Amino acid sequence: MTQTAAPPFSDPQRLRALERANEIRLARAGLKRRIATGEISAAEVILTCPKEATSWSVGELLMSQRRWGSTRCRKFLFRNQILETKPVGQLTERQRRVLATGLDAPLVPPAVLDRPAAQEMVLATV
Repeated sequence: MTQTAAPPFSDPQRLRALERANEIRLARAGLKRRIATGEISAAEVILTCPKEATSWSVGELLMSQRRWGSTRCRKFLFRNQILETKPVGQLTERQRRVLATGLDAPLVPPAVLDRPAAQEMVLATV
């Protein structure tokens, strides 16, 4: 039986790739911490798209916020017609604006909006 050999890889090239991947992971972990503590908002990251966030999925970015789980993230992205797995770097300008405004909007339960006084109050803040 003949064994097929793996294609020859250049060790320095593999090491550079591993170093680069590790740099991105560390930078992304720092960004996640900053989002979780409220130092930077997810909307800011979506609008500015730092280089460590370009390949980060939108779903993972949103779930790095406090009180954002997979269900809330999925519903928010479904409402805005964006896939959870879409990388932040591949979002169009329109999608970035839609997500950023949706994240910065105050959370008002729909039942509250049915009341006329509440509608006036919400409209006054906008």
